[in-house]
Amino acid sequence: MNIMNNFVREIVEWIKTIVISLLIAMVVTTFVRPTLVKGYSMYPTLEENDYLIINRMAYKSDTPQKGDIIVFKSHLTTEDGKEKDLVKRVIAVPGDEIKILNGKVYVNEEEQLETYINGNYTEGYIDTTVPDGYIFVMGDNRPSSMDSRDERIGFVSIDEVVGRVFVRLYPFNKVGTLK
Repeated sequence: MNIMNNFVREIVEWIKTIVISLLIAMVVTTFVRPTLVKGYSMYPTLEENDYLIINRMAYKSDTPQKGDIIVFKSHLTTEDGKEKDLVKRVIAVPGDEIKILNGKVYVNEEEQLETYINGNYTEGYIDTTVPDGYIFVMGDNRPSSMDSRDERIGFVSIDEVVGRVFVRLYPFNKVGTLK
């Protein structure tokens, strides 16, 4: 009888452990999501194969802010037909006037000091205002980034934003939060 009681207690403990683990996994995946960087459009801030954690709840009660590094759903597809998630930096928000002129970026007539970009020149010519419900995004590696400057991306609907990147977990020598 004692062996049977121990066996039942052991089974109950295993079931509790499994249920608690599943609940924790559901909660974690609701609030955060891991992602792997593919490509070099965010170099030097992010590099290929950087492992990131995205705060999926960041914009449930707020909107993206200038400078945020975000992940959003694009309508570009992978070779197997799935829509790509892209990682970019928010440059302008609804109502902002954005200009790219002579290699410089201006938001609301103010030249942006972009110490985080690769190089010091932004290709293209743009003179537009960001519509309500949308943001304008660019990669930090301006010569090698498909972003809002490209008509295939254009303005990004705030509804398409998956979340804000907030932690890099890999490579280990670069672990930390991203601002």
